Amino acid sequence: MHDITRIRGLLVGHAQDGAALTGCTVVLAPDGAVAGVDVRGSAPGTRETDLMRPCNQVERIQGVVLSGGSAYGLDTASGVMKFLEEQGVGFVTPFGIVPIVGAAVIFDLGIGDPKIRPDAAMGYAACRAAYSGPWGEGNIGAGTGATVGKAGGQEYAMKGGLGTYVAELQMEPAGKAEPVLVGALVVVNSLGDVVDPWSGQIVAGAYDRSRKAFIGPGAGQNRMDAGRVAGEAGMNTTVAVVATDASLDKEGANKVAQMAQNGLARAIIPAHTMYDGDTVFCLSTAEKPLSGDRARDITAIGSLAAEALAAAVVRAVKVASSVPGCPAVGDMKG
Repeated sequence: MHDITRIRGLLVGHAQDGAALTGCTVVLAPDGAVAGVDVRGSAPGTRETDLMRPCNQVERIQGVVLSGGSAYGLDTASGVMKFLEEQGVGFVTPFGIVPIVGAAVIFDLGIGDPKIRPDAAMGYAACRAAYSGPWGEGNIGAGTGATVGKAGGQEYAMKGGLGTYVAELQMEPAGKAEPVLVGALVVVNSLGDVVDPWSGQIVAGAYDRSRKAFIGPGAGQNRMDAGRVAGEAGMNTTVAVVATDASLDKEGANKVAQMAQNGLARAIIPAHTMYDGDTVFCLSTAEKPLSGDRARDITAIGSLAAEALAAAVVRAVKVASSVPGCPAVGDMKG
C-alpha cells in the first residue's frame, strides 16, 4: 500500500469542490510530529514555516494543510486549527490549546471558478474526513485543480493532481527490527513537465492537442518561450509532505525536507523556478530509533525521501483525470 498513512500516527483527509475545481488536503498528527520545511520556489504561499526552523521554540506540530486557491487558500489552516482545538490537540499554554498547523498553497485560479476558493470551512471538512487510508489520488483534495506543463502557456497544460508513495528502509541488520517507513504526499501543479526519472521520458507536460505530441524537445533541455512563461507567472507550485516514523529531531527533519526537494528536481523539469513556490514539509512521528550513526541515518532517510517524492509526482499525473479544456495522461493512450 503506497499510502503515507502507513506511517502510524498520521491521518489524511480531503475536501474539494468538483465544479469549481479546487480543494484542500490535510495531514494530521494528533499526537504531534517533529517538523521541518524547505522552500525552494520563488513564489511561495505558506504559513508557520518560520516556526519549523531548528532554532525556534515549538518542536512538534499537529498538522499540515495543502490547498488550492493561491494565498486565499491559507484560510483553510484556520479551519484545521478549529477542528484540532475541539479535539484538545495542540501546543499547551496556560490560557488554552494552540494547534500548530503548517500550510502551503498552489495557484489553481486559472481553472474552474476563480471566485470559489478553499476556506476555513473546507479545511474543517477535510479534518472531519481524515482517517488512516487508503484513499484516492489524482483529482482529489488539493489536487482537484492542479495542472502541469504551463511553460508553453495554459492552452498546452495537462492535468496534474495528488500522488503518494511509501518506501521502506532497513536501519538495522535484516530481521532485527521493523524497517523505517519513508513516505511522500504531493500536489503537482508545476510550470515544468513531469518526467519519469527512471526512464527519462516526459509523462505529462506542455502538450499540443492537435499534433498529439509534447511541445518540448525532451527531458533536461528546458527550452521555454520567455514571453509565454511570463504570462503564467505565479500560476504554479508543487507542494508536498514527506514523513517518516524514524526518530528525527527538528534539525534532522529540516535536512530531510531539504534533501527531499531533489525528488522534485528529478521528476519536474524545470523545478524551483521563479514562477513556482515549491515547498516540502517533513514530519517525523519519532516512533523508531535511529541506528546510532546520526549522519548516516539522516542521509539515508533524506535520500529515500527524494526517491519517494519523485515516485509520488509521477503517480499524481498518471492517475489524474481530465477536466474540460485540460487533458490527462490517460487521454493519450492509444
